[in-house]
Amino acid sequence: MANRKRGEIDAVIDGKSYTLCLTLGALAELESGFGASDLVALASRFEERRLSARDLLRIIGCGLRGAGNDISDEDVARMKVSEGLAGYVRIAADLLAATFGDAPERSADANPPTPQDA
Repeated sequence: MANRKRGEIDAVIDGKSYTLCLTLGALAELESGFGASDLVALASRFEERRLSARDLLRIIGCGLRGAGNDISDEDVARMKVSEGLAGYVRIAADLLAATFGDAPERSADANPPTPQDA
């Protein structure tokens, strides 16, 4: 079972349950593949929310490999998700949120939570 605090997610791909995780090595692979100079540039690219099918393959493939699966991007291209394109997008978005954080944004002038609320 995936541990979201470690950046892991679970996804059913080709009828099989997989854990995906963007480890430091997987993030380095994404930086190289996307031509990003650093993690900030990589995160900025994802914040644009403009991903191609090739981008989805690369993100999902890196997540699978980061979790220890021996699966190439070409293998991912042949795999199916029950929800179709929306399912691939959901997996990639969930993986990115688990990796880069998906805490709700607070306004800049909001007070931080008290220790007992954190």
